[in-house]
Amino acid sequence: MSDDSSPSPAPASLCLLRTSAIGDVTHVVPLVRTLQAAWPQARLTWIVGKLERRLVGDLPGVEFVTFDKGRGLAGMRETWAALRGRRFDALLQMQVALRSNLLSLGIRARRRIGYDRARSKDLHGLAVNERIPARTGEHVLDAIGSFCEPLGLKQTQVRWDIPIPEEARAWAAERLAGDAPVLLVSPTSSHALRNWRPERYAAVMDHAAARGWRVALVGGPSPGERAMADAVLAACRRAPLDLTGKDTLKRLLAMLARAQLLLTPDSGPMHMANAVGTKVLGLHAASNPHRSGPYSDRRWCVDKYDAASRKFLGRPASEIPWGTKIEYPGVMDLVGVDEAIERFEAFAGAGMRDEG
Repeated sequence: MSDDSSPSPAPASLCLLRTSAIGDVTHVVPLVRTLQAAWPQARLTWIVGKLERRLVGDLPGVEFVTFDKGRGLAGMRETWAALRGRRFDALLQMQVALRSNLLSLGIRARRRIGYDRARSKDLHGLAVNERIPARTGEHVLDAIGSFCEPLGLKQTQVRWDIPIPEEARAWAAERLAGDAPVLLVSPTSSHALRNWRPERYAAVMDHAAARGWRVALVGGPSPGERAMADAVLAACRRAPLDLTGKDTLKRLLAMLARAQLLLTPDSGPMHMANAVGTKVLGLHAASNPHRSGPYSDRRWCVDKYDAASRKFLGRPASEIPWGTKIEYPGVMDLVGVDEAIERFEAFAGAGMRDEG
């Protein structure tokens, strides 16, 4: 897997720092698989967020150290205490936020690998002594995957295989029983300006239900997600199954594995679905689907990112910096119901035949 004819010496220990969010943590899993395949004896320690650990914390062969960002400096001290006396061959500092850069300063490592200068911010350069190759036009998963390149590896395969407990599979099977194809709808992003209007979700859900699909609404227990779910339900003519706030991350993963399609804006569940091989009808205007959309297959997404760039920034997407967020009020109104239904119908035809 090395680019060089002589393989790099195997490190004894590596520390991975990517604490959040759900989607980005999902993108780290293929890197873990790459490192494990190349150096099965290397000890991998992953510093991860409290919530995110519930999704990936049972990956085999990885030591997890939880960082509870809600505890502020106390949370940092707890993480440092858990690593006291340890020195790693390399730290992969895969998060540029100021909090993560400060957290990384308490981790001892001979090599400290971070982002290239163009992708650095919040004093990231002070926390690292090596950088990944400078590239533009990359998907976030590929950027994270490139953290193995300074170590002499190349991520040539992308594999997740995130464990799903039998309890979670049984829970999902009970709620999504039957032979009808399943459309899951996860309507809420952690960035409110990426969210679509409730009545537009409802229109697509009613259309799918009329076509014989089983439709289920999913989401977390937060007040914002509950409010969005209630607004969507109020606009639906055909009542979907409402599972909002009733699952866990593992149960959601199991539901996604049983579904044929997920309808969602740019969100963590989008990347969870992709990780289990489920197709995604992603709604993109505020963010670039080629950077942060479903990694494996973006055919079923609605892409209004260029239209958003022209409307809100006054120039085409090809002329703005890669990864620019266009999070303006009303930006998601550029995504029409008819466009989402067209992608649904395209998947229900050609897409499902491809799956078969």
